Amino acid sequence: MTTLASFLHVRLAFALVLLSVVLGIWGSYQYVRHRALSGGFRSTYLILAGLTVVQGLAGVVTFSLGLHPRNLLHVVYGIFAIVFLPGIYFYSSRGGRDREAVFMAAACWIVVVAYIRGYTTGH
Repeated sequence: MTTLASFLHVRLAFALVLLSVVLGIWGSYQYVRHRALSGGFRSTYLILAGLTVVQGLAGVVTFSLGLHPRNLLHVVYGIFAIVFLPGIYFYSSRGGRDREAVFMAAACWIVVVAYIRGYTTGH
């Protein structure tokens, strides 16, 4: 069970990095073109936020089964991403389309860094 939880935690981390990069490119492109974000972007962003929570739960299971990260800062990066993504989603929706695109694209790039830092502090 421990190896399965650990395997899922690591693989989902890699998938989240890739999804964040794709969304970062997509949102940056929309911002540069002065276009509004599509419903597809918003729903994929929410999927990213939801998968981040699932990733955190897999980490909690892994931690509870006795596998601890090399550095507890690993946990801080995960909590940051879980709080940051929905916060930016709700904050950016109160402005114009350019504001929404730049905030959500920047959030994707920021969580790429958080995911990678979380990965490196966990191994």
